[in-house]
Amino acid sequence: MGSQRPDYMDEYKIEKPIQFGDSSGEVAQHDGRERAIIVCQVANSSLADDHVLDELNELASSAGAEVCGRMVSVRSRPVAATFIGKGKAEELASMVICHSVSVVIFDHPISPVQERNIEMQIKCRVLDRSGLILSIFAQRATSMEGKLQVELAQLRHLSTRLVRGWSHLERQKGGIGLRGPGESQLETDRRLIGQRIRTLASRLERVASQRNLRRRARQRAPVATISLVGYTNAGKSTLFNALTGADTLSDNRLFATLDPTMRRLDLPKAGTVVLSDTVGFVRDLPHALIASFKSTLEEVLNSTFLLLVTDLSASDSQETRFHVRNVLREIGAENIPVINVYNKIDKINWVPKVVFNRNGMPESVMLSAETGEGLNLLIEALATLMSQEYSQYRIELSPDAGELRSRLFQKCEVLGESYLDDGSMVLELKMSDATMGWLTSQENYSGKWSQVG
Repeated sequence: MGSQRPDYMDEYKIEKPIQFGDSSGEVAQHDGRERAIIVCQVANSSLADDHVLDELNELASSAGAEVCGRMVSVRSRPVAATFIGKGKAEELASMVICHSVSVVIFDHPISPVQERNIEMQIKCRVLDRSGLILSIFAQRATSMEGKLQVELAQLRHLSTRLVRGWSHLERQKGGIGLRGPGESQLETDRRLIGQRIRTLASRLERVASQRNLRRRARQRAPVATISLVGYTNAGKSTLFNALTGADTLSDNRLFATLDPTMRRLDLPKAGTVVLSDTVGFVRDLPHALIASFKSTLEEVLNSTFLLLVTDLSASDSQETRFHVRNVLREIGAENIPVINVYNKIDKINWVPKVVFNRNGMPESVMLSAETGEGLNLLIEALATLMSQEYSQYRIELSPDAGELRSRLFQKCEVLGESYLDDGSMVLELKMSDATMGWLTSQENYSGKWSQVG
């Protein structure tokens, strides 16, 4: 006979992505939520930080779990077999029984072997930080692309965690009629997951090509793109709605926004830009997730400016900015100009303010997206920065170029207009080099222009 899994493990066989709040199965729940314990391990007691456990607590709550216990383990290096030490494992097992817990969440990457060994000791399902974030993303994805990206990330994560749970397809069995079909269950699972990963990757390539077509169309327009980036729950969606009048979901929970949203924003004396609301970053964002959301993050890479939104009321605001900068470096967006937006000043009774750099250009804006304080300062700062990329031109259009004139009025700041004796139109415009390049490519443009100043 092959090796058998303990009875209590049958409920937790990894056959589908873990979802919280599922009432099916006999798991410990309260008000429809699973009960959880969160665990963090540090090298020495001086590194024990409540911010880390507080964030893990918020992540677990966002996934639908009720956190009823915390544990901090102090150890210079993880135990190879179980990550935490024997004493802490026994203490954790007691907490699981005492609080009727159904899942234990670690704030660290746990290897498949460590995960299985801990489950054997504490008689409870174990989830690491990456698995928890993937579970939240699975609940929040709404668009087709978002769902495909989440499933792909989950399967890549799951493919490393296939364990030998049963042996009914085992190849090496003695006796007549007991020889397996030539493929073990583990091999079957790996093959099926591999096929599904390739299918999802192919579908995402088609979606990415469609996104690239839309992006190239915007670049031909051309319209500048400003992307909101920042730590999760920093208030990006609230700021996005306040600036554009959109009604995207803004909620006081981690990863409320998953799918990117774009809206038009008109800036005074600087024309029209596209404002993009993106998924929030987080400390130790799983690499599988970054790879799966590559096409979404490309919107950040193609931005003219980034608005780095920070929750100024958070006690770890500087640390979260550091993690956001790390993610920007990881995706190759570290060289895009950044405007710092310090949000939620209403919670600490600060006044709206603009901070300028040594060149007299706006560098940071302090505001409250919730109350609207300081929004006008941000719009003025954006208009000032955008205007620096613009030059003043005198353009001559033929009498039959009325449609082109109308589009220039939409794209540029018109400083003046006059007419020649033959009916030609002379426009004084402020526009970017990209817009000038677009203008010179138009078939009905006469090609007569000069730069002013």
